[in-house]
Amino acid sequence: MTFPSLMFAILIALLCGALFHVIRDGGGWRLLYYFGLSLAGFAAGEWVHAWRGWDLFMFGALDLGMGILGSVAFLLLGEWLSRIEVKKETGV
Repeated sequence: MTFPSLMFAILIALLCGALFHVIRDGGGWRLLYYFGLSLAGFAAGEWVHAWRGWDLFMFGALDLGMGILGSVAFLLLGEWLSRIEVKKETGV
């Protein structure tokens, strides 16, 4: 992967994270959390593309379709896991 395609992949992943942040309406720390999840998901989608050879929407050396699907999957899973509240039981 060339440097320009890597920078384009990072840009697309960050845009996915920012769009998810706007939709879910979080704070500043949530934005950083969504950026990290989106970058990890995009990388996982690209890895699945390289491993299995699945092509969804190729743009040069990048498979934007698999990258965006991975990004959305990580964002949804991370959002769901971050909203789980732990019940505190008193042991009187």
